[in-house]
Amino acid sequence: MTAEHGTARDTREGGPLAGVRVVELAGIGPGPFAAMLLADLGADVVRVDRPGGPLLGIDPAADLTNRNKRSVVLDLKTQAGVAAVLDLAERADLLVEGNRPGVAERLGVGPDECLARNPRLVYGRMTGWGQDGPLAPRAGHDLGYIAVTGALGLAGPAGGPPYAPANLLGDYAGGSLYLVIGLLAALQHARTPGGAGQVVDAAIVDGTSHLTTMIHGMMGAGSWQDARGANLLDGGAPFYGTYATADGGHMAVGALEPAFYAEFLDRLGLSPDELPPREDPTRWAELRERIAARFRTRTRDEWSEDFAGSDACVAPVLSLTEAPRHPHLAARGTFVEHDGRVQPAPAPRFSATPGAVRTPPARPGAHAAEVARDWDLPAHATPWKEATA
Repeated sequence: MTAEHGTARDTREGGPLAGVRVVELAGIGPGPFAAMLLADLGADVVRVDRPGGPLLGIDPAADLTNRNKRSVVLDLKTQAGVAAVLDLAERADLLVEGNRPGVAERLGVGPDECLARNPRLVYGRMTGWGQDGPLAPRAGHDLGYIAVTGALGLAGPAGGPPYAPANLLGDYAGGSLYLVIGLLAALQHARTPGGAGQVVDAAIVDGTSHLTTMIHGMMGAGSWQDARGANLLDGGAPFYGTYATADGGHMAVGALEPAFYAEFLDRLGLSPDELPPREDPTRWAELRERIAARFRTRTRDEWSEDFAGSDACVAPVLSLTEAPRHPHLAARGTFVEHDGRVQPAPAPRFSATPGAVRTPPARPGAHAAEVARDWDLPAHATPWKEATA
């Protein structure tokens, strides 16, 4: 934290990032999720919301990506609003923004202005295309970003179209998580002797491409075909995929190793001597149909009971509503209920400094007075009080 501007408030203590101050310029998608992850781990995240309400068309009280944060409302089209953001940046360790390249600069809150006020600030930029390149100024969303990386082309059946994995792969895996890694790495550098702040350019196309490193290695080694549904891990192998059950449910099978495959067949009630060999890809379609026919004879819950307690690597495919009730997830507390809402618990876990859901989603502008007090802002920093009145 910035030693020259006091300490974080006592109620924000807890978690490995306790004492780290973060300014989040309001956006949608990967930026808010990255800031939520920092907040879950104990950082004091102040979200700068815009006048006129939230960008998403949902009740702010239901936007779980704003949990554990505090909010002020500032109009960045005014000099007073820009001055207040720079006052916050001066006292922060990290700043997160997700505008198109050049927007923050035009508003007067770009890296140059913020780092001039606070040379140790880590300025995180979250975009789809990145800060440069032919597509940098263009609009986009998760699906287009992962499409050009080749990652979208991995998802879907052979001969069919690729399917969209919600916005988990691009926005959150290739975007938010890489931004958080970059922010924390740069923060570590800034805190070393002689270290300084810097700009972190987190692009979804970069992070998602990085996620495919192993696949590129396998393809270069000749053990992965550049075709959908033809490989070991993309549903091509009959012992790694999903199967429909008698009641319309599905079971996920990941019996890759021979020992697990043997147990899988035993629990399924099939003899390996009566099946095509799994080592022969030319007969995978035949093997898949034999397995599929067997799964169609019972319901998802019946198969779940049969495979319970085994090393066959088989699991039921649950809905989002069902997942919190799964016995393993319930035992671990993977989901928690806070303020009447069931939600994923903070992750990962820490033995000495655990994260927690401490506060519900921040309503825009609800914390102006306490942020001004806790961050020791100058008396002239009042525009948010007017904006939230």
